[in-house]
Amino acid sequence: MKAYKFCLFCTLLLPLISRGQNQRISTDSVNVRKIFAIAEAVAKEYAPDKRTAVFQIMVDSSGNNYFETTELKAAQKFSDTLIKEGVKIKIPVQTLPAKNLGEKIYALVNLSVVNIRSNPKNAAELATQSLLGTPLDILKKEGYYYLVRTPDGYISWLDAGAISLKTAAEMASWKQKNKLIFVDDFGHAYTIPDRKSQRVSDLVMGDILVSDGKQKGFYKVIYPDGRTAFIPQEQVVDYEKWLKRPSPNPEQIINIAKTMIGVPYLWGGTSVKGVDCSGFTKTAFFMNGIIIPRDASQQVMAGEPVAVLRNDKLNLEDALKNLKSGDLIFFASGKNRSPDARVTHVALYLGDGEFIHASGNVRISSMKPDAPNYDDFETRTVVAARRYLGNVGSAGIQFVGQHPAYLEK
Repeated sequence: MKAYKFCLFCTLLLPLISRGQNQRISTDSVNVRKIFAIAEAVAKEYAPDKRTAVFQIMVDSSGNNYFETTELKAAQKFSDTLIKEGVKIKIPVQTLPAKNLGEKIYALVNLSVVNIRSNPKNAAELATQSLLGTPLDILKKEGYYYLVRTPDGYISWLDAGAISLKTAAEMASWKQKNKLIFVDDFGHAYTIPDRKSQRVSDLVMGDILVSDGKQKGFYKVIYPDGRTAFIPQEQVVDYEKWLKRPSPNPEQIINIAKTMIGVPYLWGGTSVKGVDCSGFTKTAFFMNGIIIPRDASQQVMAGEPVAVLRNDKLNLEDALKNLKSGDLIFFASGKNRSPDARVTHVALYLGDGEFIHASGNVRISSMKPDAPNYDDFETRTVVAARRYLGNVGSAGIQFVGQHPAYLEK
């Protein structure tokens, strides 16, 4: 893989070298190798996870090369190291957000659920989702798509029709307004305070809207794009009160999780319309006011380790003794996988050997061999367990109200 990446890198850089430097190709190749080695080291240090940080080589419309990054420290380190190593070829570094975006480098999700994709096209893989009222960072635009960063740090592409662009001042104003959060599984907003009136949109658990008073048993709400609508009062709660609740206990996390039983599995899904395994655990925590990492392989890096293995294998006795309700259990696919195998699945522990997870749909399984719902467990290998409750505020686990994306400054 490294050889392939190096050849691709050389192919991209050689036009720049041949135009910009009167040197022999062999000499230039030394510089190319230096640049590649420096770039690789910088990326490893400042952008090790491409899902949450960008440091990559690009080609502009004139065929010239430049580096693009979300990390200011990466840009500075790369430039400084080029000088230190005596590399004469000048490679520009552009930091994101892109300058051509102007002042509108923020956005609010404008639909009940939006699909965020791995590439800027409709046919691209679903990477994740975001809910109505979610604040996003806008990094750059390509065609009809924007590269966005979600509050959990995930960087992917979202179509322009799904968001309402905002300036810093507009975002600050939104943060200060009275808001509501939708707590029913599903619902609708209406043009007037009447369930029989025309619908403005559908709504799902976790959607956030600005409140504009009450009328006839409904809240009047304002969407990020300025649309107004009415939502039955019993389907929403005051956002500020929701934020200020005490830290959740395991029962509250589990109660939200159980409301999603039967929800279909959807790769990239993070809403009650469909969830993948980590989108399911993410939603259970978010509806209790906590933001956690997006993917299972990221979630396993957060929280406090819980001892469930002996000699690199699950020890049922230890697991039943040490696990607490609300802990997360992590799996690798297949039986007898090494403990450092790539994490591919996550579940929420309920107690007495049972866990709830998104596998085909959201359902409850058991790690006890004599349990009737053991079958799914037999196809997986436990590689870790983590405790999030009691560790909110540690790396990767943060209260919504204390997150910069939502916090009033």
